[in-house]
Amino acid sequence: MELVKYLKSADLKSWLQELARENRVFAPRNEGDSVIFAPFDPEQEIAIVHPATLPPKKTVFPQSEKLVDFTYSKDPENLSRIMIDGKEVLPEGTAVVFGGRPCDVRGFTMFDRVYLAEKSTDIYYQARRENTTFITLACEKPETTCFCHWVDSGPTDATGSDVLATVVDGGYVLEALSDKGSKLLTSTLLENGESRKDEARKAHEKAAELLQDAPDLSGAPKKVLQVFDTMEFWEEAAAKCLSCGACAYLCPSCYCFNITDETIGMKGTRIRSWDNCMSAQFTMEASGHNPRPTKAHRLRNRVGHKFSYYPDIHDGVISCCGCGRCIKSCPVGTDIREIVLQAIEYEPAVGEEQADEQ
Repeated sequence: MELVKYLKSADLKSWLQELARENRVFAPRNEGDSVIFAPFDPEQEIAIVHPATLPPKKTVFPQSEKLVDFTYSKDPENLSRIMIDGKEVLPEGTAVVFGGRPCDVRGFTMFDRVYLAEKSTDIYYQARRENTTFITLACEKPETTCFCHWVDSGPTDATGSDVLATVVDGGYVLEALSDKGSKLLTSTLLENGESRKDEARKAHEKAAELLQDAPDLSGAPKKVLQVFDTMEFWEEAAAKCLSCGACAYLCPSCYCFNITDETIGMKGTRIRSWDNCMSAQFTMEASGHNPRPTKAHRLRNRVGHKFSYYPDIHDGVISCCGCGRCIKSCPVGTDIREIVLQAIEYEPAVGEEQADEQ
């Protein structure tokens, strides 16, 4: 039997305080003009907005994290030889993330296929992923920039979540979706939620009804690849782009990073930090050559990865959650939906197709 509980809105902070006794708890809160996921503080209001300015990506994939501490030393038998002693710094403890949306949490499944692959596992990501529990808020209504239903998702998608919370009259219906989720629903603050299930179901149906019809993106991987070498297409798409990288930093499914070593004397630390493919230096080689020299080349790679390369490798799954942050927060209004639809509809000019074949 599935575990369903009801939490009164007035008891939300008390419940999160209980969870914070054994876990590091993250929740959305206001910071300036933004809403971010930060360590829960009962003295601050929880910002229940849709969506938060930033996704909860850094709770599992920190914006900057220490990977290794290392020390240089000289070989006493051969002073010209430098030895390195390194020690991995693995994350410890458990965490609970409250208030992410279905698109936010689904983003981690995009990470999983890459960082938890059978042949190559990222032990830092794995440690946090396995020790983090997600209490996801079902969306009540979409924004104009939302398009999760374009990419086989929806406002109540439970993929990647451990508990799905639905706003109902006076509180939340909490549905456990995993063993980790069930372990969170033992508080005396929680009531039996069976009688509220229909109310939650109706809320889900109402949210789905508010969605507009979604275009068919099944042909996107092939069509985006077909325009790969048509630079006129990408130059037009990137004409107003500033290469600021906001789209990548705000994206729940972007996982590119850079590695730097910071040393003081004979001791140092290896650090991993977020990077973004829209940066001119992202693919800059030591020789000075850059295989993606213009913003058009970089935008081509960004769109191509999400809607062509990733689906081709991972059974057709598009590496985009449809959260719309890249649209909403773009300072010049670049809309990835328009670019993909234009790629799908693109027809080469007369003579262009023959030139490509040659």
